Amino acid sequence: MGFRMEELTPRRIVAELDKHIVGQEAAKRAVAVALRNRYRRSLLPEPLRRDVIPKNILMIGPTGVGKTEIARRVARLVDAPFVKVEATKFTEVGYVGRDVDSMIRDLVEVSVQMVKQERIRAVQPEAERLARERMLRILVPDPPRPAFSNPLEALLGRTPTVPESSYGREQQEVEERRRLLRPRLEAGELDREVVEVEVEEQTFPTIELIGAQGVEEMGINLQDLLGGLLPKRRKRRRVTVAEGLRILVQEEASKLIDHEEAQREGVRRAEELGIVFIDEIDKIAGSGPSVGPDVSREGVQRDLLPIVEGCTVTTRYGPVRTDHVLFLCAGAFHSSKPSDLIPELQGRLPIRVELERLTPRDFVRILTEPENSLTKQVQALLATEGVEVVFTPDGVEAIARIAHEINERTEDIGARRLHTVLERVTEEISFEAPEGPRQVVIDEAYVRRRLEPFLRDRDLSRYIL
Repeated sequence: MGFRMEELTPRRIVAELDKHIVGQEAAKRAVAVALRNRYRRSLLPEPLRRDVIPKNILMIGPTGVGKTEIARRVARLVDAPFVKVEATKFTEVGYVGRDVDSMIRDLVEVSVQMVKQERIRAVQPEAERLARERMLRILVPDPPRPAFSNPLEALLGRTPTVPESSYGREQQEVEERRRLLRPRLEAGELDREVVEVEVEEQTFPTIELIGAQGVEEMGINLQDLLGGLLPKRRKRRRVTVAEGLRILVQEEASKLIDHEEAQREGVRRAEELGIVFIDEIDKIAGSGPSVGPDVSREGVQRDLLPIVEGCTVTTRYGPVRTDHVLFLCAGAFHSSKPSDLIPELQGRLPIRVELERLTPRDFVRILTEPENSLTKQVQALLATEGVEVVFTPDGVEAIARIAHEINERTEDIGARRLHTVLERVTEEISFEAPEGPRQVVIDEAYVRRRLEPFLRDRDLSRYIL
């Protein structure tokens, strides 16, 4: 659930992030200030507001310490459009692969869909009412209208074979039956009945063309163009009343919203509030000349420059400016360093924060403190089977200590190691539920017993844990 921007002071943002992410105060503070500066910018007069650009951030730290989660959570706080991309997926212009402009097209697509969902939620009650009326007309069809046995009879002034008075009586009977069915439909008593509904078929063949905007974008635009010119195809489907209502609600909601206005608002939000998280940026940095598969690494950096600095990208919804999009870049920088990025790109990432490695104490906090911590997730999942799982303090400390030891012995994957260790500890409980014991206490002895074979054999733990 998003907050209003004026409510989110930097201290409040950090407090909200603390509910989900342990430690990393420097990164939280940097992101909180960057987010608050967006609100401050919105209060400035127009000439000055146009010149105030966001200070993009480079987060440096090993995997599994919270880089992605910080960016994702801060976007959720304000319902900002957010996309996560990996720098290694892009190639320099002229090579086969995705170009960097596609990240902005993805951002705009996410933003437009967010706005449309908001508009749909606003008209949901009216859409549900209209859908129920349509369903009643399907369950109780209208009577046949008065008709002529021969089309020429209408020209000769003759009366229909079915008189108007008879049609009126039948229509009243239909309305009465619908009135009696309406409470049952609203109460869900008819949900299992099978009906035939007529729905729009939106599938059109996609023709891909290679152009400056990329293969995927040209295909989508051509599909939209044909979708507007060709008549809408409809097909009949046999579904339950519950499923039919869901389909009809979607159709009615789509008719009630202004799609063009939603697209304009989506573009505006992408330009003013959009956040792009570029992960693995260290993989396109290098200190020496690149050859072979890495030949386009520096080219990707050069292509990123205008996007990060501010340029216009053509999308299916029109041109989009990137001047005020916030870019959060992250990388481990094990085999390279930030100074290996080309100088121009370094200048576009003025704020740098280093995330700290996680300690055993941090692991204990990760297991217990966040609102939806890993231990709470395990307890909630098994509670659905009637199994109560109790984690004792020494059991939690044992899981944290073992996960940290494995990170020290093998590759350090940060907090992600907790998922592996915790899954191994609770594997037997999950398999036995619900036939097994109704309560299980996970203490240090239980953890040791479950993990002892892997801890004793270091080669085995390297592959299993």
